[in-house]
Amino acid sequence: MKRNSNIVTFGGNPVTLLGKMVKSGNHAKNFIATTPDFKPFRLSDHQGKVRIISSAASVDTDVCAEQTRRFNLEASKLEGIQVIHITCDLPFALKRFCAAEGIDKIITVSDHKDTDFGVKYGFLIEEYRLLTRGIVVIDQFDMVRYVEFVKEVSEHPDYDKALAAASELV
Repeated sequence: MKRNSNIVTFGGNPVTLLGKMVKSGNHAKNFIATTPDFKPFRLSDHQGKVRIISSAASVDTDVCAEQTRRFNLEASKLEGIQVIHITCDLPFALKRFCAAEGIDKIITVSDHKDTDFGVKYGFLIEEYRLLTRGIVVIDQFDMVRYVEFVKEVSEHPDYDKALAAASELV
């Protein structure tokens, strides 16, 4: 498995990302994750739509929780764009968080079981078995059109840039 070092830091310390880092212009790889109700989620089930994949470490941290809430708020304004928020949280934690926070406009999924997204897109932090923070925008034809790997896991992604990139595709 390919290892990418010194690209992202966690608490100021460099971490190793596993897998091949996705780049704009790549074909979007299908991945399987788990819904809060323990059902399989496949990216391929959402073909034909513009998709924003919002990756975060855990909804139990302030920045990740804010990222989830922000995309849920933005999703209510987006026509023809599906937002998928993925972490390595257990499905139980995602379900509890979404219920408590009223998260109902985005799809939340867990990459905990197989880390399929993390490895295929290069977002899996080897040292912690968590996903790094970032955003991937995929067009209706399964081409990656925008990618952001946030340099420091505790910082926010560029929401406006990602939303603009997705809106241009609709």
